[in-house]
Amino acid sequence: MGLFGFGKKKITETLYAPVIGKVQALENVSDQVFAQKMMGEGFGVVPSEGKIYSPIEGTVTSVFKTKHAIGFKTPTGLEVMVHMGLDTVDLEGKPFEILVQENDQVGVHTPIANMDLQQVKDAGKDTVVLTIITNTANKVDNADLKVNDSTEINDGSEVMVATIK
Repeated sequence: MGLFGFGKKKITETLYAPVIGKVQALENVSDQVFAQKMMGEGFGVVPSEGKIYSPIEGTVTSVFKTKHAIGFKTPTGLEVMVHMGLDTVDLEGKPFEILVQENDQVGVHTPIANMDLQQVKDAGKDTVVLTIITNTANKVDNADLKVNDSTEINDGSEVMVATIK
């Protein structure tokens, strides 16, 4: 390592689309907690189907009791949450089938959940699937969205690159 950190190689972590659909920049999400990045950096995907995949390589750290969110940790220490729909905690898990459990090892194409999009819509909820780096403040120097807002993407497509502190 060089003097004052110069020459230190930056470590990056890539986050991938957890679902097929249209990218939604976090700032454009209708929930202000997410839009103002209070939970951390990330992105949304408005899904065109309900098969949800891991957005990272790592370990499942938590499955929310209401099944609407799953937490992960990467080998570099990024803590990432996949949050399915907005205000879907109210649905008490009914539209979700969780396919993983805590401590499972996952890769980018590992199926983690199924979401009944019609059931979420019928309940008047937004179906956007969010991928959030929940420890952004402590762990991330920079997070760059690699695709434009409203871009159609497939699950497993590279969406964001985070530079680790």
